[in-house]
Amino acid sequence: MRKSILPSAFLPSITALVLSAAGTGAMAQAAPSWPSKPISLIVPFPAGGTTDVLARALGLELSKAVGQPVIVENKPGAGATLGADFVAKARPDGHTLLMGAVHHTIATSVYKKLPYDFQKNLAPVTTVALVPNVLVVNPNVPARNVKELLALARAEPGKLTYGSNGNGTGQHLIGAQFEGMGGVQLLHVPYKGSGPLTVDLLGGQITMSFDTITPVLPQIKSGKLRALAVTTIKRSPALPEVPTLDEAGLKGFDLGTWFGILAPGATPGEVVTRLNTEMVKIINSAEFRKKMADIGAEPIGNTPEQMAAQIKGDTERFAKLVKDAKVIIE
Repeated sequence: MRKSILPSAFLPSITALVLSAAGTGAMAQAAPSWPSKPISLIVPFPAGGTTDVLARALGLELSKAVGQPVIVENKPGAGATLGADFVAKARPDGHTLLMGAVHHTIATSVYKKLPYDFQKNLAPVTTVALVPNVLVVNPNVPARNVKELLALARAEPGKLTYGSNGNGTGQHLIGAQFEGMGGVQLLHVPYKGSGPLTVDLLGGQITMSFDTITPVLPQIKSGKLRALAVTTIKRSPALPEVPTLDEAGLKGFDLGTWFGILAPGATPGEVVTRLNTEMVKIINSAEFRKKMADIGAEPIGNTPEQMAAQIKGDTERFAKLVKDAKVIIE
């Protein structure tokens, strides 16, 4: 039998290839699959608001789909930026996620010194839903429509108050836009979330709010709050009888609130893809869409690239609105 003899010059190369293959195999074997432990879904507002409701509905279904618990954690404060900062600095392994919202694209311009870059330090996964905002007043306010509310505000500049979920949130900017387009002066009262805001609105401590439909829909239907207009260009299916601000005379008024999932910026692409696949499947399910309809939310479920484009566009659009409304926070 003839023996094959390789020149000694080839031996180092072969040895390197063998070691490389062995190392690659070991690394592949050691790499944990996602998810390998419970998932934390950070809500940057207190419990009870739209962000929290959406996170819990999505988290419940995601837990069933991936076989790991999804724990919703509320980290409110600073116009939703504290929760975003927490996720931006979390381990990028897909086990810590943010239920982000349009508020974060506004905060980029409102807050001069944020400890994170929303477009660089967070990775978009998918937009979950769009929820129209609605102008509601306490029933004791003698205004049955937007025209009458504007007349009241003009008669007593700075007396009527509106609550928001915090400085730099969507509700804050909508209120500022309402002042500018309506030619009125209101007093802004920031809260940490929809829960305490709604309590004070029902109690008459504040005049009005521009919150998303979800937390105030039961009170509107029961007559405890009066809806005057929705802030999107189209009427909401949840409140089909309520006109838009555009219809009420503030032509071109079109601001709503979207909510979506983001991961830490350095999260591996394959994990983001898996997250997107599982979540879009949930969002498109008949059961989830029914839940969204019940709370006035309009499901979306897009790609990470589409969500990134949406974030970029909104950040640029709101930068001008923030500047015009002069809502910069030092």
